[in-house]
Amino acid sequence: MFSESSVDPKRVLQELFGAEKYAIGMVHLLPLPGSPRWAGGVNEVLERAVSDGQALARGGMDGLIVENFGDAPFCKGRVEAHTVSAMTLAAEAVMEAVRIPVGINVLRNDSKSAIAIASVTSASFIRVNVHTGAMVTDQGIVEGSAHDTLRYRRELGAEIRLLADVLVKHAIPLGALSIEQAAREAAYRGLADAVIVTGAGTGEPTEMGDVIRAREAVPEYPVLVGSGVHEGNVANLLSVADGVIVGTSLKEGGVASNPVDETKVANLVALAREWQ
Repeated sequence: MFSESSVDPKRVLQELFGAEKYAIGMVHLLPLPGSPRWAGGVNEVLERAVSDGQALARGGMDGLIVENFGDAPFCKGRVEAHTVSAMTLAAEAVMEAVRIPVGINVLRNDSKSAIAIASVTSASFIRVNVHTGAMVTDQGIVEGSAHDTLRYRRELGAEIRLLADVLVKHAIPLGALSIEQAAREAAYRGLADAVIVTGAGTGEPTEMGDVIRAREAVPEYPVLVGSGVHEGNVANLLSVADGVIVGTSLKEGGVASNPVDETKVANLVALAREWQ
């Protein structure tokens, strides 16, 4: 049975990823059934997911996240059953192909489906874009549902770690909210296992000042950088952050929807390892 008490949050993730400072790659799924750009053929989705997952693992990443990136524009709340089914297939296929921890992110903010997929596939963690508070996004106002997420995790008895964005990209807070307050509320009131700091959008740089402020607000919790990480800044970011989540800069041509470039993965990991 999962327990949130009497644990060292930093040590938990270090043990999960097998490193003091860790790098997590993104498996951006092709458009899934029912989404506007769905082209037909689940096998193509699974083949790309497995190929990207293997490239990330072979390149030395410490973990990866399976995400329905190709489904834009994203659903504001709960996604459809066919999306959950397709993501479960993809997560299972990736997990069979790699031996590093796998996480789930169901865009835009379906933490309950992410928990369900992770529980069924034995994935290790989920990412939640809006865990506490409320953000104005391109989907409208997205509200956190920490109470539902944590209770559902408890109900399933699933030992799944929860990584929560604070002041997430592609969004602004509904009211005045500092990054310090957002980090404290996600960790201390929302019981997240780690907080993620991002830039303004996908692939856009995360300000080091924001990372430092989040770090100072929740010193005993892991702080990850969740956008704009590349070879030129990964070492500097990891001098403060506990981990990085990397997507766009590891893709062919630096385009988020393209396949993962294994050489770029290996180069970034080599720089990240300087902090081990």
